[in-house]
Amino acid sequence: MHRSGKSKPPLIVLTGPTAVGKTALSVQLAKKLGGEIISADSMQVYRHMDIGSAKVTREEMDGVPHHLIDILEPSEEFNVALFQKLAREALEGIYARGAVPIVAGGTGFYIQALLYDIDFTETNEDTSFRREMEEKARKEGPEVLHAMLRQVDPESAEAIHANNVKRVIRALEFYRQTGTKISAHNEAERQKESPYDSYYYVLTTDRPVLYERIDRRVDQMMEQGLVEEVKRLRAMGCSRQMVSMQGLGYKEILAYLEGEYSLEAAVYILKRDTRHFAKRQLTWFKREREVRWLNLPDFDNDREKILAHIVQETAQSCGKPM
Repeated sequence: MHRSGKSKPPLIVLTGPTAVGKTALSVQLAKKLGGEIISADSMQVYRHMDIGSAKVTREEMDGVPHHLIDILEPSEEFNVALFQKLAREALEGIYARGAVPIVAGGTGFYIQALLYDIDFTETNEDTSFRREMEEKARKEGPEVLHAMLRQVDPESAEAIHANNVKRVIRALEFYRQTGTKISAHNEAERQKESPYDSYYYVLTTDRPVLYERIDRRVDQMMEQGLVEEVKRLRAMGCSRQMVSMQGLGYKEILAYLEGEYSLEAAVYILKRDTRHFAKRQLTWFKREREVRWLNLPDFDNDREKILAHIVQETAQSCGKPM
């Protein structure tokens, strides 16, 4: 096939903070390498959620096959274990067709789960324990659970925000079921060698430029009809309890529609929180191993130069002539 004598199949990752320009670059790269794209995005999996998720359009796809886009209803829950399962299935098909898989998107945890084959099967969900903990958080506040976690697994408590009740409960549940810290488990999983001949690229640019791109993108979303999109979702029965509606762009507009604040305030909060999100994404990628940074100013902000650089580095692994 295209393994160039190597035992591991090739896998290219193209990620980076929101609004940096991953979508266009991934499509151009796929066209050059004979690739197919697997979306590593926790929102683009949902149907009817196009504007707020900045979903790649048919025109932007430019004939390149895309996987894990428009496959779930907003009422369904999407998580890292399901992403990993579906992405692996997509990979099998891509390799069978002799194509090169390009994982594109900004959800770092999803990328890590696929790249290092992280094991999510170790514990089963303990529904009664979860319900008990959720009730405790409701009555006594999320800080109480966070304090419990700090006692048994201070590393996880440091990494997980107190308000992220779901992940705090998951860490407590893991400790209760296994007697070991989920942080230690995750660290051991992170040290695993990737089963792929991987190239993990992070596209980035100067912070002020990125923030300007984020503000412009939010303005474009408003012009494209984000408010109408959220109205349609609400009419379909989508509520803030759903995982899908907790996504950036959806929760802010929903709060506006429910009278919590003005449209102007919603847009301001959306821009601010998206900037914070981009900052967290960059912090995540800095912690990851084997990352290859693609800083746009280092390439004179010329995406053609970045493309040529990636093609040159990956050509041998992908069985392409230099």
